[in-house]
Formats: sequence, C-alpha cells, structure tokens
Amino acid sequence: MHQALYRKYRPRSFDDVWGEEHITSVLEYESQAGRVSHAYLFCGPRGTGKTTCAKILAKAVNCEHPVGGNPCGKCFACESIDNGSATDVLEMDAASNNGVEYIRDIRDEVSYTPAALKKRVYIIDEVHMLSQSAFNALLKTLEEPPEHVLFILATTELHKLPATIVSRCQRFDFRRISVDVLANRLMYIAEKEQMSLTEEAAKMLAKQAQGGMRDAISLFELCGGGGHEVTAERVSEVLGLTGIETVYKTAVAVARRDTAGIFRIIASVAESSKDISVYWQELISFWRDMLVTTYVKDPTEYLDLTEPEMRVTSDAARRFTPAAMTYHFGLLDDALKEMSRLPQTKRMTAELTLIRMSDPRLSEGETALIDRLTALEDKLTLLENGGITITRQDAPAIPVNEPVITAEVPNTSPEPAEAKPAEPAEIWNEIPDISEICEKLEQHGPMYNGFFADADCSVTEDGKKILVRTTSEFGVQMLSADSAKTALLSSFRLCGYGSADTQLIIKSGAQPKEKKSPADELAEF
Repeated sequence: MHQALYRKYRPRSFDDVWGEEHITSVLEYESQAGRVSHAYLFCGPRGTGKTTCAKILAKAVNCEHPVGGNPCGKCFACESIDNGSATDVLEMDAASNNGVEYIRDIRDEVSYTPAALKKRVYIIDEVHMLSQSAFNALLKTLEEPPEHVLFILATTELHKLPATIVSRCQRFDFRRISVDVLANRLMYIAEKEQMSLTEEAAKMLAKQAQGGMRDAISLFELCGGGGHEVTAERVSEVLGLTGIETVYKTAVAVARRDTAGIFRIIASVAESSKDISVYWQELISFWRDMLVTTYVKDPTEYLDLTEPEMRVTSDAARRFTPAAMTYHFGLLDDALKEMSRLPQTKRMTAELTLIRMSDPRLSEGETALIDRLTALEDKLTLLENGGITITRQDAPAIPVNEPVITAEVPNTSPEPAEAKPAEPAEIWNEIPDISEICEKLEQHGPMYNGFFADADCSVTEDGKKILVRTTSEFGVQMLSADSAKTALLSSFRLCGYGSADTQLIIKSGAQPKEKKSPADELAEF
C-alpha cells in the first residue's frame, strides 16, 4: 500500500526533526533528565512539526529503553504509539470536537492510571477551536493534573487562546523552516527514494512551501509523480509558476510605461498553462523583495535569492521610488481580491491594474497622489539646481548655469617670472555603475542613451567636475548638444552626483563594453 512521502519520512526521534533545533534540544534534555512538564503548548505555522514533536515526546516519556532523551523506536510503547494502537495516548482534533462534553470526558478519565504505558498523554490539536466553556472545563485539570498525565496542546493561532490556558503550559514557538533546510531535506528524500531532483528545483519547491516541511514534501511528490525528473521547468509547469524573469519584465514595463509590453506579457501568461492568480502572487512577492532591497543595507539576510536573482531584483527596484512601490502594493492587493471574487475577469483585472500602476494620473487615491508628488519633487530639485528652465512666450528664459564643455588647449603663454604654488591634484572617483543614470537619461533624453550607455564616468571628490568618456568622436558631438548636456546633468543630479555649478567634461576614449541585462544573466544562470 502506497504511503504519502510526508508520512513515510515523518521524524521518529528528536534528532530527526529538521529546522526546529531550538525546541527539540530542550525537549530532548527534559526527557533525558526526567524533568518533563505536566503541560506543553506548541504553537506555530502549519507543517512545521508541532504534532510530530508531540508524538515523539509521548514516546520519549513512555519509552522502555530511551537513548539520550530520544525514544528507542523498538520497544512496545514506541511501536504501539507509532502504529496508533496505544490506548494511553489520545490524539484529539479540537476543530471537530470542540464542545465542553469532550473536555468533561477527559477530566473524568485522568483520574485512572494508564492501562499499559507509564503516562497517559493527551494531544489536543488546533486547541484554539475549543469553545469558551470547554476552556473553562479544562483549566483546573490542566493546572494540576495527576502525575501520570501529560497534556500537549498544539495551535496555529496562539492569539485565540485565553491567557489562563497559556500561563499553565510550557510554551514552544515553532518557526517557519528556512529555504535551505527544506531544500536539503528534499534532496535527502530524493536520494532515499531514488528520484531525480535538481538543486534549483528543490529551492523552488522550498520557496513555494513557505516554511512548511509537510507542504514542501507534498509538492515534491506531486512534481515527481509518474517517474518524472523534478527540474525547475517541471516545477514551473506543475505549479503554474511564471518565474522571476517574467515578473522582472513586468516591473520594467511598468517603470517605462510600456503599455504594449504589459499587454504582451499578460497575453503570454494567459495563453500558457500558467494561472494568472499564481503569476499575480509572484508579482506581489517580487514587489516585496524590491521594497526590502530599497530599505535594507544587506537584503540577502531577508531574501532567499540567488546572486543573479538578487541582481535582477536590485535592477528593478532602482526604477521605482518607495512612494511608487507603496502605491503599487495597494493596487496589487486589491486586484488579487478582485481575481478571487470574479475569476472570469482575471486577465482584464491584471491588465487594467498594471496600466494604472504605470500611470498614477489614472488614479485619484492618496497613495497615487504621493507618487505624483514625489515625481514633482525630483523636478523641483532639478529646478533649484539649474537642471531645467522655465520659459514663457512673453518673457526670456530664466538664466541657468550652463554646463561647460572643456577641451585640452596647449599653453602658449610665456613662462611666468616666478613659479606659482602648485595646485593640489584633483582626485577623481570612478562611477562604477551608471545603470541608474541611464534610466534617468531614458526619461529626460532617450535619444542620447545609446551614446551614453557604454561611457566611462568619473566625478571629482568635491563634485565640481564630471568626466564622461564616450566610445567615439561622434558620441562626443551628440552629447555636446545643449539639450543633451541638460539631460545629462539632470540625470547625474537625480542620482546624487554634481550640483548647479558642476562642470561637464565630455571626451572620447572609452572601450565598448559587452553589456547584458539582468534578465539575460539570469537566463544564462
């Protein structure tokens, strides 16, 4: 008879539990030292090992030959608990048995000694579902049970438990299991079952499990059904995932206000086997990752992403302001609710939402106005620094500090009679990444971006001079136009380089670079 993998590989001892060492180490010590409490409360998300640890603890306190606090798994007590025949270990589901009469039966039974084991163990799962009268009936028994009785309560919603119940138990908080631990467990099971599983697929399954071991193993069994090799493509196909490349292209299309690109992406998702709702949840997760990248100095501490995925996320995040991302979150969340309410309009909802995200002028909400105000602040910053001009038909243009193009001219003046003190050498700092400047230039002067994208850029330590080296003399000529200089300085200023009196120096001499987009790097990886 076939047995589900999550049941087949359910841990039988504390040492076999993965990812909850902060709990199993304490339980193992208490069991070994004979200091087991009378009541335990296991709380945490689903699939993290609450019921499993409860059964292991029940075996540990009744085991005839314990090994360092762990049950031996071979004695009568361990085997009877494992196969469910032990009458002294009662597992109750409070979701379906939440009335006061069930608790009264337990209260009447605890006075009797165990029939075959050392202790009578009551495991009450989803204990938060008990009624108020049932909690009241449990209070006294839970506080002072007989020596031969052990209560283990498990819940996924701790906040619903009365404080009087929580205070009478030794509480353990189960955490979501990390992606690396889940992936390693899946690789271990795949090896034991002689199933083919790639590391990338294991990590994808671990992410989809959201910290639950049971969910991870169940998804793995689903993808490996029929003897299929479990690869990243197989996981995407079975679970209906679109992948980070698609959501990255969506973010770029929104940032560039590329309406045609938005319709093209949604069409490709709708015409494939992918579910738009799953794609939308991936989009929300990607926007969250972008927000973390924006605000956190070391986002790798909070994001389970590979290096190429991190570069993709960072590249997308720099295209949006925090105000824009906050505005987008509201639209994404509302759209997901609308898709759940009216599944037949998923495609239309997705298209309209992305168009509204790309143009905040289409919305009148508070967050949309904040996004528009942020864009105005950028323009005001340029106005204060002389990056843009304001003109009227009946008045001359407001004078601004024009950027200066310099050229190296040989010195033909006679030597001075007395040598002047040498001026300190200027310190130039290279600008290693000009991708953000290119993005700003795309908005202010898109026709010049092709000449600037391969340039080498440096700025003096005092910010008074910016040097742009292009790959050709023609590039120097194109970037020397007044409109190009204004657009360049505006883009540099928005990225934090230079000021109103910054001198712009444009020369040739840069070597062409083989540049790849983050999406291309991700595909190669």
